[in-house]
Amino acid sequence: MFSSNPPLGLYIHLPWCASKCPYCDFNSHQADAVPEQAYIDALLNDLEQDLPLIWGRGIDSIFIGGGTPSLFSADAIDRLFSGLRALLNIAPAIEVTLESNPGSADAGNYRGYREAGVNRLSIGVQSFNDLHLSSLGRVHDANEARNAFQMARAAGFDNINLDLMFGLPTQTADDAYADLQQAITLGPEHISHYQLTLEPNTLFHHAPPADMPDEDSCWEQQTACQALLAKHGYRQYEVSGYGLDGRESRHNLNYWRFGDYIGIGAGAHGKLTLAGENRVIRRTRQRQPRAYLEQAGRNSIVSEKELNAADLGFEFMLNALRLRQGFKASLFQENTGLPLNSVLATLEKARDRGLLRFDGVTIAPTDLGFCHLNELQGLFLEPAPTRKKPFFDSAERIMHNR
Repeated sequence: MFSSNPPLGLYIHLPWCASKCPYCDFNSHQADAVPEQAYIDALLNDLEQDLPLIWGRGIDSIFIGGGTPSLFSADAIDRLFSGLRALLNIAPAIEVTLESNPGSADAGNYRGYREAGVNRLSIGVQSFNDLHLSSLGRVHDANEARNAFQMARAAGFDNINLDLMFGLPTQTADDAYADLQQAITLGPEHISHYQLTLEPNTLFHHAPPADMPDEDSCWEQQTACQALLAKHGYRQYEVSGYGLDGRESRHNLNYWRFGDYIGIGAGAHGKLTLAGENRVIRRTRQRQPRAYLEQAGRNSIVSEKELNAADLGFEFMLNALRLRQGFKASLFQENTGLPLNSVLATLEKARDRGLLRFDGVTIAPTDLGFCHLNELQGLFLEPAPTRKKPFFDSAERIMHNR
């Protein structure tokens, strides 16, 4: 049984990009022109469908992802936030993140985003090596990436994340280290550092690039870069998340702690706890932007599923075990409504295998468990899959958009 609802975030999906990267399996669509006004109308109409489920609850974080949200003008984002404030109970000290591509960075828009209420910017740099950027199909170069960061600082952003990838075609450990050094020199508050993976339904999966580094090389890149991040005060709090003290992504932490979130926009997913009814539901929006624009506010929700006890236990552990320092055991019951006894046997099995620390108060992956995270997570699903190689995080930044 739930004693209360967990924290609630809002994810807003803006699905358009200037071009589709060959490694990207997110719901993004190339477009020459973005229907800003119509899409903002659709988002606000869409949000109204979830309002009866969240009456009286506050919004603790907002994340605007894509796609490339920075293709939208500052006026459009300002109009969006005016509508959000009219519909939602938004916490005064809320974290509001917007994703930006250096190729669409604009000083005026950055200032306008900041004035509209965005206070955290996530810039998709991926690499500072022009050869590697070209191999990834990125539309920016290294100089534009550095300029985007400086424009963000000049616009007043004091909380910036840089996305960096490793394991790129032809990339060596020295190359990955150099990329990270350049990022650290800029001084962002947060760095997301994750390995390129060849996801299904992408061009790279169907036609893999030549000279992809092998797993041993990727492991060398990852461990060298993790040491550099630690040296400069970037604490790993999650598989691919590294932040200076107090600068962890609050929105993403809510995912990993199995908190609630509304997802609006084409293809967005949401998870909502209805504590009074003792149930948790997932809702999925229409994926295709054209159909979403036509249906938002009427029937843009294409599926709704109630999570059963097995779903809740597994999904909680799938998320929470990503946290490097672990979590309080009491969080399991708080955010699933289930007694910890429902997974106690599996917790003890993982502890016996050296994958987990569990003292009755705190649950955390050991160094071995974090290295073999897929195996550890899989123990909570029967039959449990096995994995011999170390776990490398996928390029999935956040789970709502999958």
